Amino acid sequence: MALANTENDGTENSDQYFMQQAFKLAQQAEQYNEIPVGAVVVYQGKIIGEGFNQSIMLNDPSAHAEMLAIRQAGEYLNNYRLLDCTLYVTLEPCPMCAGLLVHSRIKQLVYASPDLKTGAAGSTFNLVSNEQLNHQVVVTAGVLQAQCSQLLSSFFKRRRAEKKQQRKSIKTLNSTNKN
Repeated sequence: MALANTENDGTENSDQYFMQQAFKLAQQAEQYNEIPVGAVVVYQGKIIGEGFNQSIMLNDPSAHAEMLAIRQAGEYLNNYRLLDCTLYVTLEPCPMCAGLLVHSRIKQLVYASPDLKTGAAGSTFNLVSNEQLNHQVVVTAGVLQAQCSQLLSSFFKRRRAEKKQQRKSIKTLNSTNKN
C-alpha cells in the first residue's frame, strides 16, 4: 500500500483531520467487502503508516487496519518502537491490536467507535492502559464516532441481508430439487 502524501496543514482540528483520513481507508475496506476499519499512524504531523482491514483478501487473520498501518510506520521510521506516534483508527482496537500498541510503544490512540464486544481500549477490556504492563497508551475516544459508526452499521446490515437472501435462495433450490 502506497503512503498518501498527507500532512495536517493546521486548518482543521488535528484529531478530526487524521480520523477523516482513517475513515477514507475504512471506505476502501468496504469496497473489498472487508469490515470497514481504517487506520493511520501519525508522526510529527505526517502520516507515516496507513492500513485498512484486509484479513479476507490476504487470508491473514492478523491483517487488521492497525497492524498494517503500524508495520508500515515501523518501516518508515526504521524502528520497531513508535515512541512519539499517534494511531488513529475508526474502531476501537481488539485485544490483538491493543497488544501491538503496547509492544510498539505507540504514544497515543485516537479511535472513533467503541467495540462493545471485543474492544480492548476501555470498552470491554483495557489492555492499552493496564498498569501491570510496561507501557500505557494515552487514549482519546469518540472522534468522528457518528460517521464511523454509521459506516460499520450499514456494512453489517447489508451483510446480514445478503446472508438472509443467500439462505432463502438455498432453501428454494433445495425444495425445487426435492420435487
